[in-house]
Amino acid sequence: TNSAGSGNITIGSGVTLLSNVPAFRAYTDTAQTTSSGTATKAALDLETYDTDSCYDTSTYRFTPNVAGKYYFNWVAQDNYSSSGATAVQIYIRKNGSDIAEYVDNSRSTNNYGTVSISTTVVMNGSSDYVEFFLYYTGGSGVIWRNNSDRTFAEGFRIGA
Repeated sequence: TNSAGSGNITIGSGVTLLSNVPAFRAYTDTAQTTSSGTATKAALDLETYDTDSCYDTSTYRFTPNVAGKYYFNWVAQDNYSSSGATAVQIYIRKNGSDIAEYVDNSRSTNNYGTVSISTTVVMNGSSDYVEFFLYYTGGSGVIWRNNSDRTFAEGFRIGA
């Protein structure tokens, strides 16, 4: 077994276990209000970690510097207690196009809700990027809750 300082582990006859980097986890400490019928990029401006500086806290975009297959997880908690929202949705977009979507049509008043979605996608390691979006219909002013355990996105490389 040898890592040779690369972060990858080679076992015996050339079998290499890749480490799961680049990896990131981003969140916000500011509640975000969005408008009905408008997809809005989640303003995830803080990081729990960002192993290779691939997540940009000003554009809210992950652009990995290593090609491969990536896993992403996107969780958003909303407060629709007085908004009258009828449905909330979250999206993961690669290069501006939806690659994963979750819709919750079971909204009622005086409640909080959490929606989440996960997906895998191939990234080229240079120009491909991923962003996270919020959306709702009906009512007015859904507030997407803040804090690292309520609204966050994370991702990491899972293989070549």
